[in-house]
Amino acid sequence: MLAKRAGYPHGDGVMTAEIIPLPRRNPTLDPMLALTASGMNAVNAVILERMQSEIPLIPRLAGHLISGGGKRLRPMLTLAGAELVGYNGTRHHKLAAAVEFIHTATLLHDDVVDGSELRRGKTAANIVFGNPATVLVGDFLFSRAFELMTEDGSLKVLKILSSASAIIAEGEVSQLTAQRQIETSEERYLQIIGAKTAALFAAASRIAAVVAECGEAEEQALEDYGRNLGVAFQLVDDAIDYDSDAAEMGKDRGDDFREGKMTLPVILAYARGNEEERRFWQSAILGHRTTDADLDQAIALIAKYDAVDTTRERARHFADRAIDAISIFPDSKARAAMAEAAHFAVARGY
Repeated sequence: MLAKRAGYPHGDGVMTAEIIPLPRRNPTLDPMLALTASGMNAVNAVILERMQSEIPLIPRLAGHLISGGGKRLRPMLTLAGAELVGYNGTRHHKLAAAVEFIHTATLLHDDVVDGSELRRGKTAANIVFGNPATVLVGDFLFSRAFELMTEDGSLKVLKILSSASAIIAEGEVSQLTAQRQIETSEERYLQIIGAKTAALFAAASRIAAVVAECGEAEEQALEDYGRNLGVAFQLVDDAIDYDSDAAEMGKDRGDDFREGKMTLPVILAYARGNEEERRFWQSAILGHRTTDADLDQAIALIAKYDAVDTTRERARHFADRAIDAISIFPDSKARAAMAEAAHFAVARGY
């Protein structure tokens, strides 16, 4: 049963979409994991094979992150999309591996840029192996991704994934230039996460329709699903930084705060705060208030103005849009699993 829900106004106006309501139980990734289990075995085999090198440090460093327990959601989107459109071939296995290599490469580079100490609950690769090796192995994984794309032979697939790689890099640079800029707007923030996170979600989803030789409508529907899911996923990631402990997150609590990142919880708390509270945020984002006590104050202010709840509500809107995008496809286990994955993206605490 579909329920109508008014969308959140953003740029292109107020969206009204027919959506699948939240499941009565807590949403999980279990249906998506079950749907893609067989395909992920093939994808993991490709990943294991292609991360090898005659230089021992490369598979050691790559394996440190790849085997670190990530959700592998992006390659799962390629596999789930293939199931949704009824594709029975195997081309998408290598392409899903390419997607994961692109994602892993960006994580390695991000940890160097951010000086991160934890990733997925483990010591970050840059701390274990050093910044130069981490950057270079990230480059190696990008190269492997492009090898897999060219082996597929589709110029359309190559264009989609290479364009996404460029957009991700632009998003990371844009985020860097917005760092410690207290006046960063919500609109710019959404543009940043649309590039640095949602672009790969969108590309991973769309290529499933390409290899299945679907029409433009099906390609666009899967791209819209992935893009909106990616925005929802990043919004919740940013909320979690002020709403969970390090054990749950797999990274240091308050990393975004100490790095002066203008994420939506901060943007909302700053906009809703009084003059004294705004002065605190101005000092904190500039890097002058970074102690544990300052973090506690930031979390208290974010809670005072319901900024985490509002951020999750924004995320729920984008998850609804993702689910609506795939409503053009017949009801199936694949569509239900992808809808629940969108609900999970919003409800998760890690």
